[in-house]
Amino acid sequence: MARLSFDDIDWRQGSIRLCGKGRREELLPLTQEIGDALLAYIERGRPALATPSVFITEYAPLRPIDRIAVKCMVKRALKRAGVESRYKGAHIQRHSAATAMLRHGVSLPGVSTVLRHRSQAMTAHYAKFDTALLAAIAQPWPGRSPC
Repeated sequence: MARLSFDDIDWRQGSIRLCGKGRREELLPLTQEIGDALLAYIERGRPALATPSVFITEYAPLRPIDRIAVKCMVKRALKRAGVESRYKGAHIQRHSAATAMLRHGVSLPGVSTVLRHRSQAMTAHYAKFDTALLAAIAQPWPGRSPC
């Protein structure tokens, strides 16, 4: 988010190019919901500043946001929402997204692709399984009565 530029958004193809660790580039789908939110921000919320960066600071000095600004925004939002978590920065969004995707039936390889992990073991670390959900769908062990 901090480094997203207008050149990274392909409106016609419906994709966003992201650069990750090791300058690795990934193309992710630009959903209708995200596209609509981006357009609303660009048209009504983005301060006027001649820069290729999509996201700009709200107050002077106007400049593209950096990763520290993202971390601070997430930290403030978590505090306002009363969210208690051992994760205090923007990284909590990756954990939350992974868990939400699993809850909605996305496979672990699918979650791994979205998070841009090379290893599914790393994705499993991010994706905390919902124990209550698993208990509701788990089959009893052969020869044992259900819990």
